[in-house]
Amino acid sequence: MSHYKSNTFQAFWVGLGGFSSFALTLVSAAILSRYFDKTEYGTYRQILYVYNTLLIIFTAGLPRVFGFFLPRYPVEQGKAIVWKVSKVLFLFGLIFSLVLYFSSGIIASMLKNPELETGLKYFSPIPTLLLPTLGIEGIFSTYKKTIYIAIYNTISRFLMLAFIVLPVIILKGSYLYAIYGWLVVSFIVLIMAIIFKGIPFKKIKSEETSLKLKPIFAYSLPLVGSSIAGIAISSADQFYISRYFGAEVFAEFANGFIQLPFVTMIVTATSTVLMPEFSRMVNDKEDFSRIKALWKNALVKSAIILFPLLIFFIFNATPIVVLLFSEKYLNSALFFKIGMFKNFFHIIAFAPLLFSLGETKYYSLIHVLCAVLAWSVNYILVITFKSPIPVAVFSVVISLLLLILGLVKISKSFKVSITELFPVRMFSVIIIHTLLVVLLIEGIKWSLPYEFSSVYWIGVSALIYGALILLSARFFGIDYLSSVKVLLNKKGSP
Repeated sequence: MSHYKSNTFQAFWVGLGGFSSFALTLVSAAILSRYFDKTEYGTYRQILYVYNTLLIIFTAGLPRVFGFFLPRYPVEQGKAIVWKVSKVLFLFGLIFSLVLYFSSGIIASMLKNPELETGLKYFSPIPTLLLPTLGIEGIFSTYKKTIYIAIYNTISRFLMLAFIVLPVIILKGSYLYAIYGWLVVSFIVLIMAIIFKGIPFKKIKSEETSLKLKPIFAYSLPLVGSSIAGIAISSADQFYISRYFGAEVFAEFANGFIQLPFVTMIVTATSTVLMPEFSRMVNDKEDFSRIKALWKNALVKSAIILFPLLIFFIFNATPIVVLLFSEKYLNSALFFKIGMFKNFFHIIAFAPLLFSLGETKYYSLIHVLCAVLAWSVNYILVITFKSPIPVAVFSVVISLLLLILGLVKISKSFKVSITELFPVRMFSVIIIHTLLVVLLIEGIKWSLPYEFSSVYWIGVSALIYGALILLSARFFGIDYLSSVKVLLNKKGSP
């Protein structure tokens, strides 16, 4: 297989595209946190919360259909399929905008923030422009042109960053100025997405497709259930903290309780590449030992990169939060630490294995179960403890429960124990190694006769940490550079 068509190389570009998206989002949050007061920034983040919560309903699972249907039809029909789905997304985006505009008052009342009504009305045209841009990943992954995913995500997110942040910085404007910029850039990104979606079909004679909307919705709608439940799970803590503790506490929570872009980048890329591999192996009834080997190899590679990062961030949560969001968000540090533990569970992406087994209904069921638990238990926690901290902790518990339920089903399907699915020894070695190094650095820090500034110490400790990790890795039998070596290997890997 060509290096440029290899799974590792394709995963690299998928991951890079995801990284650029989340990194630029993080930069935007860091900048706006400094220019808005807490109440104004909290309102802005509430608008994003409402949009992302409703987005999963109005997309109806359609962005995922590209990766399923395009490989099953000739490339000559691909363009017709892409535009058929994109037109439906535009229609759903228009409906989304109307719902957002006319329900803004109700939503503002639910979240107890009157200013939110105005913000949502100004924001409401944006879904009409952005929904048709979705699905880029599925299109380019199908035709193994994932480099375009990285290019599109990087350019579009950079434009969004510039148009959202610059009006606030230059004009000293309120959060509404950020929304004005978002509206303008959404139109630009729509034009850009239309151009990109046509790239795989250049110099190809297009044909009408026999694919109808009925089978498209028959595939996409069942995915909506698990997606809605997933959004319900992730939005439960945001809702209760926003409603019961106000915009200022919500701003602190939103800046601290985050998913690291590194985790999302690697897990998304791994899942995108492994899904078709697992599906083929299960369909061909290959021996479980081969599936297990591929699964464990993916987990080890992810853990080698992510475990050291997460442990470093846990021990340096306070200076990192201050560096990113300034001293006024010092209270976000505790949320940041709690969020890092949630990131550990997200590393183990069990969905590709479940989907390859055809267990999408079970996947939806466990998400619905956990959504019910999240909304009911969080209410009890808020009333009982009157603190946002237990809500954040229970969000981590829900992630662990989802993982356990998913792995139980996988282990039963393959008739193996759960422990056989994990590289337990390697996980333990990586954690012990990184803990020893970070504790050594902490010891050095406390033994120094003078104190470094937060920003300076982050840079110094990161360099020392990275150097010690790499230098001592061979004593623990860990190759932290293996993934980079594979990417640089001209022959690639399947």
